[in-house]
This record gives sequence, structure tokens and C-alpha cells, in this order.
Amino acid sequence: MSRLKEIYNTEIKEALRKKFNYGNVNEIPKLEKIVINMGVGEAKENSKVLDSAVRDLEIITGQHAVTTKAKKSVANFKIREGQAIGCKVTLRGERMYEFADRLINLALPRVRDFRGVNPNAFDGRGNYALGIKEQIIFPEIEFDKVDKVRGMDVIFVTSARSDEEARELLTLFNMPFAK
Repeated sequence: MSRLKEIYNTEIKEALRKKFNYGNVNEIPKLEKIVINMGVGEAKENSKVLDSAVRDLEIITGQHAVTTKAKKSVANFKIREGQAIGCKVTLRGERMYEFADRLINLALPRVRDFRGVNPNAFDGRGNYALGIKEQIIFPEIEFDKVDKVRGMDVIFVTSARSDEEARELLTLFNMPFAK
């Protein structure tokens, strides 16, 4: 069992129950999944770029990545419907907690001039979105083998009913919110 999951099961659940006065154990918010998305705009000219993005995402998450395709054709962006333009991974269970632990404790502190993540990036339903500008902040990525620095979106999907509950949950996970 990952360290973060142990902490959640012992300390975080109890702290949330006390703060929000939950009557039922199942009301306590929990992390349901983490979705990591990498949009690769250059893939429309060169499909090899998408392959390297998929490889990087698989190395970071330890799970197979799925390519995402365009839903509509957009002439201004030179994109046709069904064209592969990105990749994503959905993490659940043990891998999710392990990834969250690595992101919060290893990767984010390696960001240049890091002052914390945006505390207002909640969607109103208890989910948190985080943008990362470069994949090289993860220790698994070898800088010499990177063809291009790419960004990614990391979405924390929680069972919280409000942003306040989700913010408290992520704060207890040691998410470094900017003051």
C-alpha cells in the first residue's frame, strides 16, 4: 500500500470527518481518479511526435496511454475529424496514490521558481485541474532522451461535493497551494 493511501485511511479521513461533521463514513470525500492529458498540436504534421509524447506519458505514469482523436474538423487549425492529436492516462487505485505522491513530493518542488499551485483551479464540483509546463520535472524522464519539452494537464477527480471539501482533502495530501 502506498504511503499516501495509508495516510488517507488513518489521518485524513478522521480530520475531514471532524471538520465537516459527516454522519456517514461514505460521505467523506476521497480521490477517485487522476487523469493526465497531453495535447500534442504538432501531431497533425508529424505522427512521430505523438509517439514520443505517448512514450513519455507511459514512463511517467507506469500505465498504457490512450491516444485522443479530434471530435470535429477545424479548418483554421488544419485538423480533420478522427485525427490523433493527443494522449491521456486515467489512474485509479494504487497507481493513482503512487502518482499523486510523486507529483506532490518530488515533481512539483523541482519546478523552477515554484511558489505553489493555483488554489482557485477548482471546477465548482470538487475537481482540481493543474497545468504542468514541462514533463522533465518528473525524475523518470531522462533529459537527454527528450525530443521536445511538452506540457500536460493533471486533473484530480474527487468525490467531494464542493470546492471547499476538495481543497481541504488536497491540502491534507500536502498539495502545495500558493498563499
